[in-house]
Amino acid sequence: MAKTAIITVQDIPISIVIENNDDYICLTDMVKGQEGEDHIRNWMRNRNTIEFLGTWELLHNPNFKGVEFDTFLHEAGANRFNMTPRKWIDATNAVGIISKSGRNGGTYAHKDIAFEFGSWLSPVFKLYLITEYQRLKEIENNPILGEWNVKRVLSKVNYTIHTDAVRDFVVPKMEVERQKLYAYADEADLLNLALWECTAKYWREVNPDFAKKGMNIRDTASINELVVLANLESFNAELLKRNVSKVDRYSCLHNMAQSQLVRLNEIDGEKRFRMIEEKKQLKTRN
Repeated sequence: MAKTAIITVQDIPISIVIENNDDYICLTDMVKGQEGEDHIRNWMRNRNTIEFLGTWELLHNPNFKGVEFDTFLHEAGANRFNMTPRKWIDATNAVGIISKSGRNGGTYAHKDIAFEFGSWLSPVFKLYLITEYQRLKEIENNPILGEWNVKRVLSKVNYTIHTDAVRDFVVPKMEVERQKLYAYADEADLLNLALWECTAKYWREVNPDFAKKGMNIRDTASINELVVLANLESFNAELLKRNVSKVDRYSCLHNMAQSQLVRLNEIDGEKRFRMIEEKKQLKTRN
């Protein structure tokens, strides 16, 4: 069982793992700060819960022990009836719930069952859980939808515009062939200096672990930095067409990078503040 992702639902980080080629959501994470595993056991004492769990297993698990399920269903609801994830799994050979001990252990359930548990906790919580899970799946199934990936693709597309400008307006002015080979890297480093105040080579030297993985300065950039980088690439291409000197171009690009980055970070800060306020209002209404 390997952890694949973490989603945040109403400020609660919830782990999702792959088991039996499907997603299992951590029920233990869902009730952190509450009664913990007691909450899960109380849910499993409910007759409707046992009926739901058994029906799910009958539909998805050919090795499910129906006789034991019938016994539990008959006993469920009585004051003496007690049920735990481990007891359910061992007695019925269930696969919809997984119970793991140890440091990274806990109770995990197939997403269908986790949503049902979320509904028992709170209908509002269930809706947020489903929303965050669906958002995760959209990003996984369509990587281009991930905000960082969109900005990274944008910067790569704009880099083509930038390299075309270097080819057309910088390289033809160079007489030494070796200089032509370094022209593209030189102009790329001009952008790196304007935005991050370091060259690609220097970044690799101070980040050897990332460099060994084949990553570069742009692979570790923030979303806002990638937005600014895309703007710098387009702007520098225009400056090259206008035959602006390298010194003057650097000055313009650096000023542009710093002012845009400050503004984008401010917008993000405002966005986070609004999200916090909205959550507070929602909690107040609930």
